[in-house]
Amino acid sequence: MADRIASDHPSVQTVRATCTETATGVRIELPAEDRDAFPTDEVVRVAVDRDECFARVERPLTGDGLSIPGIYETPDTARDPSGGIDLLADWTADHGITPGGSILVDVIEPDFYYGLREPGETNYYDAYEPPSKSLSDIAKGLESDE
Repeated sequence: MADRIASDHPSVQTVRATCTETATGVRIELPAEDRDAFPTDEVVRVAVDRDECFARVERPLTGDGLSIPGIYETPDTARDPSGGIDLLADWTADHGITPGGSILVDVIEPDFYYGLREPGETNYYDAYEPPSKSLSDIAKGLESDE
């Protein structure tokens, strides 16, 4: 069984992000001062309630921050959302987070594993080790050969 870690554990960095409305739903805007806690244009694991999901962290067209345009069930749909269902709008609605409201993004394992929670709540996350750098490089190489 995987170890569990609380969102208020000293090893977990918490970033206060903003929920913003888009033409097709909502997205998470990450502040510029916290951009070092996130990989740019990479797919990461995201704990949403008790589910493990995936998201792509992107650079917005304007500004210095980053954004998470959606949360998806698989890494493939996070890379190409046209074939998947974005879970972010339902999560924000279920938790009473409206556009302009805050979302807490917990940095559990930088560049690999994050968690979403509403302000004032404590979450518990399964602790995962990120894959070794060499394994992720091999996987990226296989993806680019396709």
